[in-house]
Amino acid sequence: MNLVTASLAGLLFGVGLLLSGMTDPAKVSAFLDVAGAWDPSLLGVMAGAIAVATPAFRFAARRKCTLAGAPVRLPAARDIDRRLVLGSAAFGVGWGLSGYCPGPVLASLTMGVAAPWIFVCAMAAGMALFELAQWWRRAFVSPETPG
Repeated sequence: MNLVTASLAGLLFGVGLLLSGMTDPAKVSAFLDVAGAWDPSLLGVMAGAIAVATPAFRFAARRKCTLAGAPVRLPAARDIDRRLVLGSAAFGVGWGLSGYCPGPVLASLTMGVAAPWIFVCAMAAGMALFELAQWWRRAFVSPETPG
């Protein structure tokens, strides 16, 4: 049941990304170009996503388990630290330079062009580099050393 639910949610998400234009890097770049030919249409997409997600998260926060019976595990961390800021900045730079973010780029892989594949390879390399850095830090930096 979880696989079916996840598949349906992923399909709905992918179709929504395609219909909203979030898979078109030119449209995303035009949205991010606030000093030039700004295209505010994706603002409506984001507002719609927030309008759907907010009540869903509030509903989930009041529950101990999902409708399928699995335990509800919402994020507990609320601290804004260096890692969060640097990660957010790296995400924003990648999004701004390429016009892709992780969800829409996966939907774009079906379009038969090379750019999404290049982005996914670069994203995977960045994730692997991060994991390698984390491993290095755990293996060679003592716990007493401030990080």
